[in-house]
Amino acid sequence: MADAPCEVWFYHLERTGLDQALPELLEKTLQRGWKAIVRSSASERIDHLDGWLWSYRDESFLPHAPADEPNAARQPILLTTRADNPNAADALFLVDGAEPGDLAGYQRCIVIFDGADQAQLEAARAQFRSAKAKGHPVSYWKQQARGWEKQA
Repeated sequence: MADAPCEVWFYHLERTGLDQALPELLEKTLQRGWKAIVRSSASERIDHLDGWLWSYRDESFLPHAPADEPNAARQPILLTTRADNPNAADALFLVDGAEPGDLAGYQRCIVIFDGADQAQLEAARAQFRSAKAKGHPVSYWKQQARGWEKQA
């Protein structure tokens, strides 16, 4: 499995925002026993998510840290704007149009984009074409009333 190409899944937000969708997807990632990196193109998003993932639900939190914290490599979820993989994550989450870079070492790359934001939509389309051209298995998931439905 280590030699298999990274799967690239595109999640099209239509019913909720990133703050509602991301924690659920990260929980599923941790349940698989995987580590994750959340990469944004905006440092402000990293700051926001750092606070949000501690408090998004009263009864739980997601263990995480920004990549510039001490012992970041030991964290199950790292928040970053950089292209490295210091915690040996299995899953790479891309938000705000962040670029995937080299996907070697990842099992899955999850591109989350807001369908109401034209710039994010265009960026996701370009990333979809690029991933497919590089031979990565790609999937497109659309947000439905109850969860996600695979469209392609």
